[in-house]
Amino acid sequence: MSSFPDFRPRRLRRTPGLRRAFAETSLAASDLIAPLFVKEGLSDAAPIGAMPGHHQHTLESLVKETRELTERGVAGVILFGIPERKDAQGSEAWNDDGIIQRAVRAVKDEVGDEAVVIADLCLCEYTDHGHCGFLDGDQVDNDPTIEAYGRIAASQAAAGADMVAPSGMMDGQVKSIRRALDAGGFDHVPILAYAAKYASSFYGPFREAAEGAPRFGDRRSYQQDPPNVDEALREAALDVAEGADALMVKPALPYLDVLRAVKDRFRYPTAAYNVSGEYSMLMAATERGWIDERAATLETLGSIRRAGADLILTYHARKAAEWLN
Repeated sequence: MSSFPDFRPRRLRRTPGLRRAFAETSLAASDLIAPLFVKEGLSDAAPIGAMPGHHQHTLESLVKETRELTERGVAGVILFGIPERKDAQGSEAWNDDGIIQRAVRAVKDEVGDEAVVIADLCLCEYTDHGHCGFLDGDQVDNDPTIEAYGRIAASQAAAGADMVAPSGMMDGQVKSIRRALDAGGFDHVPILAYAAKYASSFYGPFREAAEGAPRFGDRRSYQQDPPNVDEALREAALDVAEGADALMVKPALPYLDVLRAVKDRFRYPTAAYNVSGEYSMLMAATERGWIDERAATLETLGSIRRAGADLILTYHARKAAEWLN
C-alpha cells in the first residue's frame, strides 16, 4: 500500500458527494421498525412522560400513526398491547378479541401488505405480577410458560400479524411457538427471536410505556447477564435450531459487539432494538442543548447498521425517516 504523500485518504472525504459515494454503510427508512403501544380503555392517546414524542395509543391513533409511518417509508411496526384486565397467567394475551389482536387487525386493515406488522409476544404486560411467564412461587415456571407462548402466537397470527417476536427469553420458546404456528395452519408466519435480550438498565422508560414492570424481584433469572457474549451465541444457536427466521439483539448500543458476533456467526437476518433508555438518554441531552438530535440520531442508527443490523427497532423511526427522505 502506498503511503503519504502518494496516497492521501482525505481526497475521498473532500466533498459531501465523495463521502456519500464511498460510504461503506447505508441507512434508509426501510431499515427501521417503529415500536408502538396501544392501551385498552383510553379515550385519547396519552403521552409517555419518560419518552418525549411518544404515546400510549388508542386503536384509532395507532392506525393513524402507522399510516403516517408507512407513508414515510418506515418498514413496519412492532406492537405492544396493554390490557385493562390482568391476571396471574396473563390470559388476555391469547384472547382472540384482546387488545393486541384488535390492534393487529386494525393496523392490517389500514396498511395491508405495505408495512410489516410484528406482534411482540410476551406476558409481562398482561400478568398482574409483571413477570414474563407463569409463576411457581417467586420464580417463573419455564415449561408451562412456553406452552402459553404457543397459544399467544397462534392467536396473533390468526389476527393477521406478519411476524411474531417472542421476547421472554424462556428456554425452548421458539420451538414451542413454531410448533403451535405450524399446527394452527400458520407455517407461513416467521419468528423474529429475541435471541440475546440482556437484563439491562436501559429498559426503564419502556416499563412506564408498557406498564409491565415486575411487582417484585427482577428478570435476571431469565434475561441474559450483561458481561456474557459466548452465552448470546449459544442462545442464538438454539433459536436457529428451533426454527427462528431472524435473530435480534437487545439493547443495541451497549451490545454492538454482540450484534456483530451474532451476524458473523450465523449470517441470519439480524435485528437490533435501540431501546427506550437509549432514546430517552439522547432526548434528554437534546433538550439540554448538549447535542444535535438529528446528527446524533443518524450517527447512532448508522453505528447499529455498521455493526451488522439488517433491521433496527427504534423510537426515532418517524423522525429518522423524515430526515433520511
